[in-house]
Amino acid sequence: MVWTKKIVQWSLLLMLPVIVLSCSVSYKFNGSSINYDKVKTISIADFPIKSAYVYQPLAIKFNDDLKDIFTRQTRLQLVRSANADLQIEGEITGINTYNEAVSADGFSSKVKVVVTVNVRFVNNTNHEEDFEQQFSAFRSDLDPSSLLPNIPDATIAEITKEISEQIFNATVANW
Repeated sequence: MVWTKKIVQWSLLLMLPVIVLSCSVSYKFNGSSINYDKVKTISIADFPIKSAYVYQPLAIKFNDDLKDIFTRQTRLQLVRSANADLQIEGEITGINTYNEAVSADGFSSKVKVVVTVNVRFVNNTNHEEDFEQQFSAFRSDLDPSSLLPNIPDATIAEITKEISEQIFNATVANW
């Protein structure tokens, strides 16, 4: 009797890794809901700065981040064609700094940076999804020396990444 109990225990112990490894759930959180049978290409135009302040490093970083998120998280081919399946274009319409707090001597002690982007999206396979919308992101509690053009590169990177993710979610993630 003891030997049958040991055989059952060893059998269960050997079967446990097989059961655990065979049961898996796979889910991607990039959220893209693209029908790759219909949509194969995307065109992303460079976004020029059309605001009172012109801060060129922001435009370069934003354009790179926007193209990068679509090439990394989708299987769409990036093309420079007016007849791509998906088209994204627009402009950076606002780069603003605001004083958030004033110190005892009357000068700004904290600064907030806000970037606004206007986006026009065209889905040539389903024009019901076309839109024009503004997206924005900000960072606050910055040092007062962070006025244009002294915004830290890390702050620019955070803002452009956030806006790129917002555009990605609005265009192909359908969240």
